[in-house]
Order: sequence, then structure tokens, then C-alpha cells
Amino acid sequence: MESKETKVTDFSSLTLKLASPEKILSWSRGEVTKPETINYRTQRSERNGLFCEKIFGPEKDFECYCGKYKRVRYKGLVCEKCGVEITNSIVRRERMGHISLAVPVSHIWFLKGAPSRIGMVLDIKGADLDKVVYFAGYIVNKVNEEAKAEAYKNLESEYKNKLKNTEEAVGKENLKESMTKAKSEIDSIYLHKVLTELEYYNFSMRYGEIFEAGTGAEAIYEIFKNINLEKYAKKLETEIEDASTQERPKLIARTNLLKSMKKVGIRPEWMFLTVLPVIPPALRPMVALEGGRHATSDLNDLYRRVINRNNRLKRLMEIKAPEVICRNEKRILQEAVDALIDNSMKKGRPTPMSQGQRRPLKSLAEMLKGKHGRFRQNLLGKRVDYSGRSVIVVGPELKM
Repeated sequence: MESKETKVTDFSSLTLKLASPEKILSWSRGEVTKPETINYRTQRSERNGLFCEKIFGPEKDFECYCGKYKRVRYKGLVCEKCGVEITNSIVRRERMGHISLAVPVSHIWFLKGAPSRIGMVLDIKGADLDKVVYFAGYIVNKVNEEAKAEAYKNLESEYKNKLKNTEEAVGKENLKESMTKAKSEIDSIYLHKVLTELEYYNFSMRYGEIFEAGTGAEAIYEIFKNINLEKYAKKLETEIEDASTQERPKLIARTNLLKSMKKVGIRPEWMFLTVLPVIPPALRPMVALEGGRHATSDLNDLYRRVINRNNRLKRLMEIKAPEVICRNEKRILQEAVDALIDNSMKKGRPTPMSQGQRRPLKSLAEMLKGKHGRFRQNLLGKRVDYSGRSVIVVGPELKM
């Protein structure tokens, strides 16, 4: 039985939504683990690199990498020596790979968009989120309410004991001030509160048993993994009823976001990347020039930086390197992924990524947006490779 060909008329609408890590892996034909592109001696693609034939398909029609199988009669066969499928080279326009990231990283569109979708879920300002994601601040992810109540009790008893032993009015006033300050500090520790580095170190020394806090995209990712969208939306709905006129629009927007995510089956942690898709090599080509040089797409440079930093971080984590080194490596991996997705959204980073002193590198977002992007240039503005001119005359049968 012949399969029915899919036509444009078979579709009524197009929906864009977040992809889960499992979905990204289902698109992929293999993991890209090496930053190399083409071997300068053989002029062939490197194995497990950004142009690997095993992952993305053969460079020559119906010919494997090692040359054992050639011609159409071996179509569909996978070479047991080099692992390349014998097929048409056009598959290099559609086959994707992936990079398994050492730690979850934030997607820049959901972090720095207006409004920030990650910020809307947790009700945190964009500036505070930036501090956490780029390791300049901490987010409280666990509060022990029993320990908090115990700390209040200890504070009260300590205050009463000191008050008995103090006779001077000035001393009593100072005691009261320090008591009020300590109480307000304990009150300021609540779930999803963003702390500066100084606040975190001070609080952890004094009230370490009350709370746990984390930093980096990984900390927010762990919070998002434990969110129950249905319960969270219901909690916000009850808050709307008691909210003031100023707070209500914000709470409604947050509730609508959570309900929409639940409706279309999206999890909030998908706004963070644990698996990074690698687009087909034919969409980021490398062209040989005279004198043995190559002209390459900017995306290859951006992918190379991500792979190099990811591999370095994996090695540091394996050898259990000091936390300060790992943290710095996680931050520059986050910046590399940001630059790959959208190099123009440079808030929080002084300059977009560039090669040397040249122009900023064109990221994935630049390929899509604007007048020369994929939508307006290619999909909406059709170009034809011929031209013609004609003279419009009256039809002879009209007798004019």
C-alpha cells in the first residue's frame, strides 16, 4: 500500500512551542563531541565533529567515508567500518545532531525577553535573575520552617536573659535594636528570595540551618523541576481574590502563563537547555577558497566555543576541581550558549561575541529575524531565477 503524500492543504495551522530534551534527542542522529570541522590534510570531515558524516550523512552521493561502498545499489546500507549510511548527500540539509551539556543552562529568550518568562513563573525581577544565572547572586530553594521558628524562640530567650543583666537605658535600647534587626533578617529569608553574595555568606554563617540556597541556572532548573503547574496556578488564583488593584494584573498574567503551559503540555524546566540541538551542516556551510583557506559560517565558530567550554567543564567536574573554577567555567558556558542562540541580546554582557576585532558573529536568531532573515527573505519573499518582459495588447477576438 502506497503512503499518501503530505500536502500543504493538509495543515490548518502551525504551532511553535518549547521542545523537551527527549524531543531534541529524537531529532538528533548522534552527539557532537569534538569542536573540529574539517581535517586540513585530508580535507574530509572529522569524526564526531561538527561536519561528521556518521551523524549528518555522506558528503558525496551514495558513498561512505572510507570508500568501501559506492553507487546507488548500496542505498540504505550502513558501512560497518566507518558507520556512514549510504544515501543521497541532500540529507545533510535535514539531519541534526546534539550536544549533551555538562550542566543545565538558561535559554536567553526566556531569561531576557520582555517580560522574562522565567521571572514570571517565580515572580522575580529580571535583574535579580541575571545575578543568579551569571553566578553573582544566590536563590533560596529550601526553607526549614521548624528551624525558623526555633531561631525566633532562641532569639527571644537570649534577648530576655540579656535584658535582665542590663540596667542602663542605653544598653536596653541597643539590645532592642539588635533584636529587631535579627528578627527582620530571619523574616527576609523566604522561598525564591534572591540574595547577594555578601548576604548569602552572612546569613549562612548565622542562620545556616534555616535555609538552603543555590546559584547558577542549575539552581532555578531544580526549582522548576519540582513545580506542580496545576497546584501553583490554583494558589495564584486564591491570591488574586485578596490582591490589591495594582497587584492583580501581574498575578493574572502569571496564572494565565501557568495555565497555558499546562494546557499545551509544556514543563517550565524546558526553558533551560540540558541538550543543545546542532543544526544540519549544509545550513552552516564551509567553503574552500584559493590557497587552502576556508570561508565558514559564524555558527560553526559559536558551536565550537560551546563544545570547547562544555568539554573543559566536564573534565573539571570529573577531576573534582575547586568550586570557584567550576563556577567560572559554568558561567562562560552559559555565555557561549547565549551567544549561539541570540548574540544581539547583550544585556548583562558588555559586548556581543566576535572573532578578534571583527564584526559580531551572526547567531541563530539573526538567521531568522529581520528583513534578510529566513521568514521575510525566503519564506514570504519568493525569488525566481529568471526575468521576462511583455507588452499587453488587446485580444484579437474582441473586435476593437
